Amino acid sequence: MGHKVHPYGFRLGVTRTWTARWYEDKKQYTDQLREDITIRTLVVRRLANASVSQVEIERGINYVTVTVHTAKPGIVIGKGGANVEALRQQIGRLTRRRVKLEIKEIRQPELDAYLVASNIAQQLGRRIAFKKAMKQAVQRTMKAGAKGVKIAVSGRLGGSDMARREWEKEGRIPLGTLRADISYGQVHAHTTYGRIGVKVWVYRGDVAPERQAPREAAVAAGA
Repeated sequence: MGHKVHPYGFRLGVTRTWTARWYEDKKQYTDQLREDITIRTLVVRRLANASVSQVEIERGINYVTVTVHTAKPGIVIGKGGANVEALRQQIGRLTRRRVKLEIKEIRQPELDAYLVASNIAQQLGRRIAFKKAMKQAVQRTMKAGAKGVKIAVSGRLGGSDMARREWEKEGRIPLGTLRADISYGQVHAHTTYGRIGVKVWVYRGDVAPERQAPREAAVAAGA
């Protein structure tokens, strides 16, 4: 039996934080969660060509802050900020709170696992050989400064009758190390032969844990 743990959920509270930051009691929790899902779906659909990797949502008393991480901020903002204002208004129709929309640029898309997986999925949709797409993605990611990368594609590869899984790996991927900065992404490629799953892990080095030891926390608080 395999023991598979999501790289992000494994590191929550240590080196990573939540993509949705808000608290609500039982009365409004379901409505807030449904609203988050609707906002994320809208952003991903509207910005399908803008290489959006992540959408963060933070809620206050009377406002909602939506942060879009994209490799193409110019497409998101548009001429004179027209696109971003239209998107903000559309999000405002989904919630009763005031909406703040922030755009953050991803300066190295080759080190973002979701964007790498999305690029491979697009190539598979154009009938490019899966081995060629995987090898080129590994080379670009390692050249960008990654310490390790692993790619897995599964499905009817090359139009074969039986589905299988193929791997491509270079460098180290310490999935069991909490301080390791692991970027993970999963995308589905829709081809004429069916759906092909693409998973990418990118090891970008180690980061210092955000939490403090009990003694250090007490000293910092002046106890």
